[in-house]
Amino acid sequence: MRRTHLAAALAALAVVATACGGAAEPADRELVISAIPDQDPEKLQRLYGEVSSYLGEQLGVTVVYQPVTDYTASVTSFRRGDVDATFFGGLSGVQARLQVPGSVLLAQRDIDENFRSVFVASPAAGIAPIADVAGLSVLRERTLTFGSEVSTSGRLMPQFFLDQAGVTPAELAGDPGFSGSHDATIALVEAGTYQVGALSASVWDARVADGSADPAAVVEIFRTPSYHDYHWLGSPDLDADFGAGFTERLRTALLRLDGSDQRETDILELFTAGAFVPTVAENYTDIETVARGLGLLQ
Repeated sequence: MRRTHLAAALAALAVVATACGGAAEPADRELVISAIPDQDPEKLQRLYGEVSSYLGEQLGVTVVYQPVTDYTASVTSFRRGDVDATFFGGLSGVQARLQVPGSVLLAQRDIDENFRSVFVASPAAGIAPIADVAGLSVLRERTLTFGSEVSTSGRLMPQFFLDQAGVTPAELAGDPGFSGSHDATIALVEAGTYQVGALSASVWDARVADGSADPAAVVEIFRTPSYHDYHWLGSPDLDADFGAGFTERLRTALLRLDGSDQRETDILELFTAGAFVPTVAENYTDIETVARGLGLLQ
């Protein structure tokens, strides 16, 4: 039975209980959150474990993190109603909103207002730093890996900027790879499996800062122009399932994260963000346009 059907059945029972003199109460169930698997699973488990604890205290419900195997699975789980809120990338969020009418944009990180991708390379490739988008033309005849096939920062926008530089996938040395995640992209370039990789700038910066990416073994060669990216998307059934006003309570809890205590500081650092801020659907119009041009949206 779908979660929405279960919620409707419980609501109907509540009405009957009220008519018989009992007090109607909201369904007592867990809030399930998820996210695209864009990083190492252990890092994601730590991050969303902290987020679950924080939201549980703020909202007075049990919050459970449900990991998924790939980007497509994150959209499918949201569409089926298996999760209540998901931290999507720009493209996966657009896909989910198109498949689930009435979905609610809750918040984005401050860094998602001006998000960027980076191209990194093996020093052995001998590629000098690139000054502008047109300079990406030097990547012709190079081996290159993206992240997930539907990653905004790891595939969609890097391919868009390559197209602007006049570089088609056919002009690369062999078919482009798809590593599956930003961390895997770094590892493949460091190992020399590919000469060049494209990934999230925020993940790259975080890995350099924590020492897990060695700038001597993998070097940044280009940072793209900015665009809007990741965001939290909520189910259209949040209020029906958890009570009137719950959607706004969830949004407020996310926007309230300001690093006022150590746990909030840890959460924001794991998100590589300074805060969460409001967002609107119009912020992702360019991503939708690019995705349609690449045949990534139905």
